[in-house]
Amino acid sequence: MEAYNGYVKQKCNCFFLGLLFLLLALIGSVANAKTHHRTFVVQQTPENRLCRIHNILTVNGQYPGPTLQVRNGDTLVIKVLNSGRYNVTIHWHGIRQMRTPWADGPEYVTQCPIQPGASYTYRFPIENQEGTFWWHAHSRFLRATIHGALIVLPKLGSPYPFPKPKHEIPVILGEWWNRDVISVQRLAIFTGGAPNVSDAYTINGQPGDLYMCSSQGTTRFPVQSGDTILLRVINAALNQQLFFKVANHRLTVVEADAAYTKPFTTSTIMLGPGQTTNVLLTADQTPGRYYMAARAYATAQNAPFDNTTTTAILEYQSANRGVPSRPILPRLPAFNDTATVTAFSAQFRSLGKVDVPTKIDENLFFTIGLGFVNCAPGPRCQGPNNTRFAASMNNVSFVLPRRASLLQAYFQNIPGIFTTDFPRVPPIKFNYTGPVSRALWQPRFATKLYKLKFGSTVQIVLQDTAIFSTEDHPIHLHGYHFFVVGQGFGNFNRRRDTPSFNLIDPPVRNTIDVPVGGWAVIRFVADNPGVWLFHCHIDTHLAWGLAMSFLVENGIGKSQSVSPPPADLPPC
Repeated sequence: MEAYNGYVKQKCNCFFLGLLFLLLALIGSVANAKTHHRTFVVQQTPENRLCRIHNILTVNGQYPGPTLQVRNGDTLVIKVLNSGRYNVTIHWHGIRQMRTPWADGPEYVTQCPIQPGASYTYRFPIENQEGTFWWHAHSRFLRATIHGALIVLPKLGSPYPFPKPKHEIPVILGEWWNRDVISVQRLAIFTGGAPNVSDAYTINGQPGDLYMCSSQGTTRFPVQSGDTILLRVINAALNQQLFFKVANHRLTVVEADAAYTKPFTTSTIMLGPGQTTNVLLTADQTPGRYYMAARAYATAQNAPFDNTTTTAILEYQSANRGVPSRPILPRLPAFNDTATVTAFSAQFRSLGKVDVPTKIDENLFFTIGLGFVNCAPGPRCQGPNNTRFAASMNNVSFVLPRRASLLQAYFQNIPGIFTTDFPRVPPIKFNYTGPVSRALWQPRFATKLYKLKFGSTVQIVLQDTAIFSTEDHPIHLHGYHFFVVGQGFGNFNRRRDTPSFNLIDPPVRNTIDVPVGGWAVIRFVADNPGVWLFHCHIDTHLAWGLAMSFLVENGIGKSQSVSPPPADLPPC
């Protein structure tokens, strides 16, 4: 009996010691968490690009805007003061906004925009997320110049799941227009045609050596021989998927959309607008100067695009001792090289086995793509056959409200703002990627949401269509990340394609490039209540209506319910 009592006593001591260590760890974690207060001033700023000075909207006078670097578990409090001339909002791309949907940012979805002269403070914690995120305007075309990196480091004491790099560098790919981007959008709306393509691409705000009057400002990244650096690559371009490459260097992919991946090595990466990809690069070449370069991956047939190339310079410091050498230019894929994109995308896997939903409550099938509407009386429209361009999901072209945001209308029970009858399948089944009847060209315009019960498991088949042209579409889901369990070309066939799904280690994304003329299947658990935009991250397509929103109902208790709106929420 004494032996038994001693055993029990020892076991109890171990139990309470374990609890003590756990409590200390939690206290340490909370103690290390910080609240970061920042002020973002949206303002007009003169910038000299492509041989001219052009006034653009920036945050704090910077293009790209300031990089925010925080840690997993920290809280951000960002006051945005709009000193510009247009309404604006800020979206924190990839941040899940658990129980803080009012901070998500898309205009007329989770908030009304911040009007000139007004301000709004975004308050949100970062919970169980780390990696490369970014922030950007979510108001019309303002994202072109209002954007920046948001780097979330692991908690103190938590290492990366890959060798620690010597340096970490944000590499932000963008698009530049010589005209005011709102004027570009207004002209497109007036004519019904596509907006003018950009005049240049940029790397960290600079076009690079291959453009007129640009060599002096070309972005340079110094390295020492033997260093391994982490490039945090962000595609902030408004309308274009981009190839990215570094001459003579291999890139090891270790993260995409702020989710760690099984490492794989490649010479070329491709990012759709909105996507991020972290790569390790080792400076193991002959000391010299090497171009980083990016240019378009363009898939829509007969659609104009910017076919220029932006560059930055990877510069070995030991190479500066002599006469500077001319940088080596990488050989980038052809503009329509879908084979390279497919081979690249197929390599993404999660680090290990993940908990993919297998019992599906909501089985949805969404067609995505462009369409046309008849030209209204007035000036001749510049879309095909005297039409206006439109875009839709399941033949519904999404219309943003103006009297109140969707989240306000839901929370405050304001009638007449939206309906919850978004179709779970296309209204008409047809050969989605083949010739399409003219009768299917014109979508319906509406503000329709799809309602999800809290905790339900969701599968969405995203199917490209060929009404104007098949095209690679980057589709982004706010408030969530999701598993990409399958991708392919042609029309999705449930019986044929479901057995090939990866339910073991599929990649986790927040923005998925649906293959040109193909499909992608995603799964997630609806565990974040609120109203969440689901849209193409090509901003021209979003403006044309290639979007919808999910209304995720409250669960049980405060932790599963939408919080009340903040007092300074902007009015409409």
